[in-house]
Amino acid sequence: MVSTMVVDLDHFLANPVFDPLRCSIGFHPLHSYYAIAAYLLMLAIPQLRFVALGLLVHMGVDGLECFRLALIH
Repeated sequence: MVSTMVVDLDHFLANPVFDPLRCSIGFHPLHSYYAIAAYLLMLAIPQLRFVALGLLVHMGVDGLECFRLALIH
């Protein structure tokens, strides 16, 4: 599941690479709603289930960060 952190490589496509006030969900390609739907579908494939679970946990943590950002602004 730790290997699912590779999904953050899509942050290098953004300019600037790091913006502390940017919500990742819906902005980066591997954090898009289409990608999240694909991760949900991956749960149905037993060989990919742990990877899918790791990706969904990652998206959940990023979603909590977006919620936190919304609260402070």
